[in-house]
Amino acid sequence: MRPPSEQKGCMSTSLISYWFRWQSFIPDLVAAAKTSETICENCMAILKLLSEEVFDFSRGEMTQQKIKELKQSLNSEFQLIHELCLYVLSASQRIELIRATLSTLHAFLSWIPLGYIFESTLLETLLKFFPVPSSRNLTLQCLTEVASLNFGDYYNVQYVKMYNIFMVQLQTILPPTTNIPEAYAHGSGEEQAFIQNLALFFTSFYKFHIRVLESSQENISALLMGLEYLINISYVDDTEVFKVCLDYWNSLILELFDSHHNMDNPAVTANMMGLQVPLLPGIVDGLCAQLLQRRRLYAGTMSKLRMLMICRMAKPEEVLIVEDENGNIVRETMKDNDVLVQYKIMRETLIYLSHLDHEDTEKQMLKKLSKQLSGEDWTWNNLNTLCWAIGSISGSMMEEQENRFLVMVIRDLLNLCEITKGKDNKAVIASNIMYVVGQYPRFLRAHWKFLKTVVNKLFEFMHETHPGVQDMACDTFLKIVQKCKRKFVIVQVGENEPFVSELLSALATTVADLEPHQIHSFYESVGHMIQAESDPHKRDEYLQRLMALPNQKWGEIIGQARQSVDFLKDQDVIRTVLNILQTNTSVASSLGTYFLSQISLIFLDMLNVYRMYSELISSSIAEGVPFASKTSYVKLLRSVKRETLKLIETFLDKAEDQPQIGKQFVPPMMDPVLGDYARNMPDARESEVLSLFATIINKYKAAMIDDVPRIFEAVFQCTLEMITKNFEDYPEHRLKFFSLLRAIATHCFPALIQLSSQQLKLVMDSIIWAFRHTERNIAETGLNLLLEMLRNFQASEFCNQFYRTYFLTIEQEIFAVLTDTFHKPGFKLHVLILQQLFCLVENGLLTEPLWDAATVPFQYPNNEMFVREYTIKLLTTSFPNMTAAEVTQLVNGLFDSRNDLPTFKNHIRDFLVQSKEFSAQDNKDLYAEEAAVQREKERQRMLSIPGLIAPNEIQDEMLDS
Repeated sequence: MRPPSEQKGCMSTSLISYWFRWQSFIPDLVAAAKTSETICENCMAILKLLSEEVFDFSRGEMTQQKIKELKQSLNSEFQLIHELCLYVLSASQRIELIRATLSTLHAFLSWIPLGYIFESTLLETLLKFFPVPSSRNLTLQCLTEVASLNFGDYYNVQYVKMYNIFMVQLQTILPPTTNIPEAYAHGSGEEQAFIQNLALFFTSFYKFHIRVLESSQENISALLMGLEYLINISYVDDTEVFKVCLDYWNSLILELFDSHHNMDNPAVTANMMGLQVPLLPGIVDGLCAQLLQRRRLYAGTMSKLRMLMICRMAKPEEVLIVEDENGNIVRETMKDNDVLVQYKIMRETLIYLSHLDHEDTEKQMLKKLSKQLSGEDWTWNNLNTLCWAIGSISGSMMEEQENRFLVMVIRDLLNLCEITKGKDNKAVIASNIMYVVGQYPRFLRAHWKFLKTVVNKLFEFMHETHPGVQDMACDTFLKIVQKCKRKFVIVQVGENEPFVSELLSALATTVADLEPHQIHSFYESVGHMIQAESDPHKRDEYLQRLMALPNQKWGEIIGQARQSVDFLKDQDVIRTVLNILQTNTSVASSLGTYFLSQISLIFLDMLNVYRMYSELISSSIAEGVPFASKTSYVKLLRSVKRETLKLIETFLDKAEDQPQIGKQFVPPMMDPVLGDYARNMPDARESEVLSLFATIINKYKAAMIDDVPRIFEAVFQCTLEMITKNFEDYPEHRLKFFSLLRAIATHCFPALIQLSSQQLKLVMDSIIWAFRHTERNIAETGLNLLLEMLRNFQASEFCNQFYRTYFLTIEQEIFAVLTDTFHKPGFKLHVLILQQLFCLVENGLLTEPLWDAATVPFQYPNNEMFVREYTIKLLTTSFPNMTAAEVTQLVNGLFDSRNDLPTFKNHIRDFLVQSKEFSAQDNKDLYAEEAAVQREKERQRMLSIPGLIAPNEIQDEMLDS
């Protein structure tokens, strides 16, 4: 029997109940249907519902055995239904009854025995109804259901016959010369539905049966005509129709590409073609000949597909300038995820098409670009889709061909920008120039003059106030600099100085029209350039020149503050301080260690400003004004504090591991930052303090052990009081607090051992509280922290003491979150923690009993026997629906497989499903690890195909060589 296809419908037990109790339900229903056409129509509706209900019950409401019995029962009685349907279709003239019958057939076709479809007159009957307008769409849906069945080659003859008759009829209904997109745009609802159904029929048929049509010369013309129809349908301006077509084109082109890509690997090729043959030389040659013949067969179709992808390319994420519903060019305000997914599929398809024929791809793109220049084909949309397509195939050509292609493209786009009038037109062209050049770093690295021209053009665009142009110019500049930074710090042929020096001389002019956030991006880009300079003296000189403007302003503010501290309270001054700090953070993020001289210059003054603003915040909140912490003034002051912490954290995180940097910067922060955190009211404490010290401990590791007690004293108790009252308040403090704890447990564990038993209990309670949290990041951080603690205590002299106190509590709490269905994403870590516990009682590290002799009268021979029995009791109590034998078998299986992680994990998965807690749910999180491995395999496959991963996404240290 065939597996059911997934169908959605309403659940109702009435018909199933009737069927269970009324043994002759279907025979009686069929008999009643023959008494009158009206009753027959109602009977058809009942039969359709019955089929749908059986499918719905298969979605977890009944046992698989019961579903199987139901389907077998329906199969055995389907002969009556089949005969009734054929009788109605051959004898009735009533349109409503014919439509009801076709609708009922559609509900059964995906899972009835194949003989009823292919060994009867059913297909022939359906094809007779296809030309009839009133039943055309329902008939087409039935034919699509048949087309999507795939059970080997047994019925190939029937499929070919069905397809050929269908194509003859289709040419009468929809002549091949029809402009399908236009017909769709002006068509009725029924006519539009017909085009949609036609797309589904062709894509379903070709997915499973295209090889049958390819194999015989007499079917080739009908096949190519069908593909031509599908290409024309792909131009229809309807997202859902296009998605259906695109999905098929992607799978066809991937198959053709894989065959081409693996021509040197006959075994893979034979496997793809479904051939089980010995790979002798003659057979290999035959396979290669078949592949070449197949490519030639589809050459015309692929050429048309390239044009389709170019004309309909979706908007990439980097493009910020769009046309709104009123036809105005505006800055995009919200990302459309559906469009981004569509772009990803189209980009992949076009890259495969490009690999299959680079010459044709280049020729079609350049021809379409020349029509933009001549004005013959000029529209915003045409230029956009063309440039998005050009950018999408970056990296897919050989370097020489790509260079030749890009020279022509960039030259033509720059010319187009010069000759085109109108602000909106120029904004569209500017957007496309920026997108294209940003996608081809390899080309820019190899052509300094083009690179310089492009960057200077970006500087021009930075003065263009049209919405989105400046943002895109800054984004593109950053992207180009990250991939070409070495080119800007060497003296190029024909130049007197490195470009970075020239840029710094005109810095004030270049950024004059930019908004603060754009200036920060610009400074980050220049920081990348300076970071590429290997000469320390030049590097410091460039940094000094880059920071001259913000440092001058900073010096003025600090000078005024020394005369009157009230100067710092002015809101405009606070905003300026914030802006200067943000500029410093941007440069620190790209310069790393080399930012040392700059941060040293402002560090102590910055801490003084931090302390002063903190006191202002505390006094404002202490005054008791309602919502004082929410006023714009306090928010502004807190922004300066946060940015100060972010700047220090960014620098320390990016700086190379140099202990003297830690010694220089950490001690001065202890009181202004840590002491301030402890003294402040909860609403005035900055969560960034926690992440800063987590970064410091992760960076300087054991060197921070002596400081941990001070850190602990300042943040632990007061933060716990903030975050353990409920699961909602202070969300940012929660995650950062546990990240700090994890850093301490990982790198400064000896400091934790020094805690008192009450303090350690507080730590353990907070960890348990963390992994119980429904916020995924907090729960995951808590589990990682617990695993770290377990491993560290296991290796310490306090192993027995710790596990005697916490072993059973941890096991009980982990099983609780493992089985409550709210914490599925933590499955991998739950398993690792349980494995850690079960392995611990086996290896003899615990020399003291885990049970309390005062409360457990029975003396166990060892800890393993005690934990086995404890676990069996725990699970038997928690899952009364499972028998004691099932639970015992599970626990024994866990102990037997504890040294084999995959088997151990599978035992736990089986238990979760068996416990019925997870049986009717989405359990993909239980297989997250396997999915991650699969994703990595797919990434490696994509890396092996030039262009499939965009050059900007590839981390390559050799890019600037």
